[in-house]
Amino acid sequence: MIIGLTGENCSGKGTVAEYLKKKSFYYYSLSDVIREDLSTKGIEITRDALIERGNALRQKYGSSVLAVRTAAKIQADKNYVIDSIRNPREVEELRKLKRFVLIKVVSLSENRFKRMTARNREGDPKTLKEFTRVEELEAVNKDSSKQQVIASMKMADKVLENDAQFQDLFKKIDLLLQELRMENKKKRPHWDEYFMNIAKVVASRSNCMKRHVAAVIVKDRRVISTGYNGTPRGLKNCDEGGCPRCNEFAEAGARLDECLCSHGEENALIQAAYHGISIKDAILYTTFAPCLMCAKMIINAGIKEVVYNIEYPLNDTALNLFQQIGISLRQFKVN
Repeated sequence: MIIGLTGENCSGKGTVAEYLKKKSFYYYSLSDVIREDLSTKGIEITRDALIERGNALRQKYGSSVLAVRTAAKIQADKNYVIDSIRNPREVEELRKLKRFVLIKVVSLSENRFKRMTARNREGDPKTLKEFTRVEELEAVNKDSSKQQVIASMKMADKVLENDAQFQDLFKKIDLLLQELRMENKKKRPHWDEYFMNIAKVVASRSNCMKRHVAAVIVKDRRVISTGYNGTPRGLKNCDEGGCPRCNEFAEAGARLDECLCSHGEENALIQAAYHGISIKDAILYTTFAPCLMCAKMIINAGIKEVVYNIEYPLNDTALNLFQQIGISLRQFKVN
């Protein structure tokens, strides 16, 4: 999950964030981007300075700049809570993160002022009049580069009310987490999708000038061998000039006898043999349907099933061989 927090001053966003941190959520505050900027310039960090510098950054780099810089730190395998969201453009930017949900924390103004007075933070308003002035500065602005807390709050997906004891708030957070867990339950990839995507990653290691192809061999739902196309071990890589045919971009199907590159399926089979791994009755996933040469190797190696992503234009004979021998062949496309 990526939980964003918005709300008026002292509504309890920090308390919510601290509670989520205890539950292994990684914490970021958009205000920290401004604090870092003020610190590098040697400017004292006060509320007015934060507001002024935040507005200046938005004017210079766009209204979503704080969210852009924070989103760049987000990793796919962690839960996050992001505090201090005060501009609609920030919300729009963070919504590009697929797991993002915006929570509005609300509380009565008299309770919020009491909390601000109690925390006695440097730079905080000391009177209700000053508190109200700061609220108005942050709440509504016609200038899209400035804080627009009310507009941001209107974009919230969920609401947390915080006018009772902490334990009451924590119970509400726990219930909300369960609700979000059910709403955003991640769909696990099908095994075919999982292994084909691994094959695509393996293909990124290819050094062939003409086409990047790879195969993975799977047994008992475990990858036991991988291979990608390119020149044989110890020779100059194809993309460094190692294969004259590929570097001259020969026509498809022409001068195949001059090609020095081994195919992805071929290398996956050979790697298994090189390391003494049995591949009998295994499944081979390949990013391109096998050519005739690789098909013969696959048959002799005892592979029981071949799954391919993209059709290979010159593989009719190879596919007929699979049908004759009884090897299961099917296409599973991933982007």
